[in-house]
Formats: sequence, structure tokens, C-alpha cells
Amino acid sequence: MALIPSQVLRVAILLSYFSILCNYKAIDMPAHQTYGGSWKFLTFIDLVIQAVFFGVCVLTDLSSLLTKGSESQEQERQLKKLISLRDWMMAVLAFPVGVFVVTMFWALYLYDRDLVYPRLLDNFIPQWLNHGMHTTVLPFILIEMRTTHHQYPSRLCGLLAVCSFALGYVLWMCWVHHVTGVWVYPLLEHIGPAAKVIFFSSLTALVSIYYVLGEILNSYIWDSSKCVLDSDKPKAD
Repeated sequence: MALIPSQVLRVAILLSYFSILCNYKAIDMPAHQTYGGSWKFLTFIDLVIQAVFFGVCVLTDLSSLLTKGSESQEQERQLKKLISLRDWMMAVLAFPVGVFVVTMFWALYLYDRDLVYPRLLDNFIPQWLNHGMHTTVLPFILIEMRTTHHQYPSRLCGLLAVCSFALGYVLWMCWVHHVTGVWVYPLLEHIGPAAKVIFFSSLTALVSIYYVLGEILNSYIWDSSKCVLDSDKPKAD
């Protein structure tokens, strides 16, 4: 038996994301006042994705509790829709985008933090909030994957959805640059047009790899759990 019920963990994680988002939006940063506001940053978009995802998880848990013992087919149908939405969000958005944000941020930060997180931001964003945006996302999503089995879509459909999200964000960044003349991330100021195409293509490929990684990890965790449960069953005489 789990030390903490998964339903309680999801509520705690959802509340932590609400806290992070509220504290982040309360910061009076110049970047928040420019075109696109917070929505031009993938970190903020990811925080919203994670908050909505865990909100759907909590809603699914509540619906499952309320429909337990009910014979209403309509309630069962609505619950199945919620579960399908939860699983789709996990597969296509929460896991690949969340892992991408964490790994890319810290890789660039360790290489040269000014490329992604200039020192000026230390005057606005406290360390705990920085970790809330760029670190805890990974353990939270891994906890969710470990505690709940998620049904992934077909690989082709999943990859098309992930690539569509990546392409949409690239086009959004280009539009922001077109309007303001400034790239969202300082790194993009230092590379030429051809290098940007290669860079954006590489990032799209990377987030696609993370999608496949999530699919494999989900299958490994739950296939292994099934094997353990089967081995624990007493053998028939």
C-alpha cells in the first residue's frame, strides 16, 4: 500500500502549481509588460500545462469517487472521457514538454546561464521559485507516471500532436520577434538564420524523443508492476 494515496499527491501537486503560478505572475518584471507577456516563455506555458493536467487528474479522481457504485451509463461515459483526456495530456503535453523544459533549461544554464536565464532575473525571481518552475516539474510528472497507468495514443498520432505543439511554439516565437524585434531567449540573438532552422528542428526532434521515452517508460513501469502482481499470486494446484 502506498504511504500517501495518489489522489492526495495529485491535490498537493496541483496546489503547488497554483502557488508557483500566482507567485510568478505577481512578479513585476519588464518582460511581463512587453508583447506576449508571460505567454511567450515556454516555462510559463509548461506551468499552465502542468496545472491544467493535474487539475484534470484531480477532477478524474473526484468523478471516479462519485460514480463508484453508480449504475448510470452517462456518468460512466463522462468518466471515460475524463480519463481519455487525462491520458492524452500526459502523453502529448505534460511529460514531453515538462521533461524538455527541465533538461533544456539546466543544460543551457550550466553551459552559460546568460543564454537562457540572465543574472538580472535573480533580482526578480527567488531561487525557490526558479526551482519550482524548472526543477520540481520532473519529479512531479514521474510521480504521476509511477502511480497511475496512462493509455498512450498510437505513436503516429502522438508524435504528430507533439510536433504540432513544437511547431506552434516556434511560429509563436518568430511572430513575437517579428512584432518586437527581440527574440524571446538571448541564445537566439547569437545564431544566424540557418543555425536557427537547425536549432528549432533539433529541439522538435528532442521533444519527440521525449514523447517516445515517456511511452516506453510508462509501458516498462506498468508491465513490470503487472509481472510482480502475477508472480505474487498463488499458483493453482
